[in-house]
Formats: sequence, C-alpha cells, structure tokens
Amino acid sequence: MRTYNNNINADFICKHCGNYVSALTAVSGVVNRNHCPYCLHSRHVDLFKAGDRLCACKGLMAPVGLTLKQSRDKYAAESQGELMLIHHCTECGVLSINRIAADDDPARLMEVFESCLKEKTRLQDLCKCEGIRLLNTDDLYLVETRLYGIAV
Repeated sequence: MRTYNNNINADFICKHCGNYVSALTAVSGVVNRNHCPYCLHSRHVDLFKAGDRLCACKGLMAPVGLTLKQSRDKYAAESQGELMLIHHCTECGVLSINRIAADDDPARLMEVFESCLKEKTRLQDLCKCEGIRLLNTDDLYLVETRLYGIAV
C-alpha cells in the first residue's frame, strides 16, 4: 500500500516542521521539489535519480552540510559549481546531495553550514566515503556570496 502521493511533483506537508510546501517550479525554481524551504528537511524517497520516488525507506533526511556540485569540466576550479545541500537519512544513514531551491531560507542554509563546522569530523568521514566535498571554514566567503550575493 502506498503512503505517498502518486504525483511526484505534488505539494506536501513537511514531516519535520509541519509547514505546507508548494512544489510549483515557478515558486521553487526546481523541477523535483524534494525538501522543505523552511527547515530544509526532506524524506528519503528517491533511489536511483532525482524524482524517481522508488526508495522504500521513506525516512526523514536531515540537512547536515553544504557542498558544490562537481563540474563536468575537469579543468574547472574547485570553487566552481552550484551550491548544494547535503542530506543524511536518519533511518538508513544514506547521504545525498540536493539542489538548493530558489525559495529556500538563506539564513537556515547558513545555519546548516555553521553547524556542520562544529561537528564536522564524523560528517567529514561520511562525506569522504561518498566522494562528497564538505564545505568548510575556508569556503565561508563562497557560501555567503552564493546565498546573499555579497559577503556579510
């Protein structure tokens, strides 16, 4: 028995904070809305690719850090690429990276970045195993300019 909507791009109520979340691309700027713009939590629903909704886990995915999407250009600088959100499944432990949506709360994204700096050892090990570059203190200027347009 399915416990989720068959429409993969349907609006939803966040399982973490209870806020209503619009999945309209015009609002979020992304095609497959996968996390709440207020608390940034998600559900573990995708298995092979974004939007497939094939994962049986359905656990809560907590925002744990920020990274940059790896560029396809092997000559690109390490600071190139789209700012991405790292989620960690609280049920099965899987890490995933997700696009930041246009309506995501930049202050909350900054909180996620700052909190990962405090407990980064365990998270760093998990990310390293998955080939994910966890942004750190050296990337503060980059994060501020990507979130706010200027360093604060």
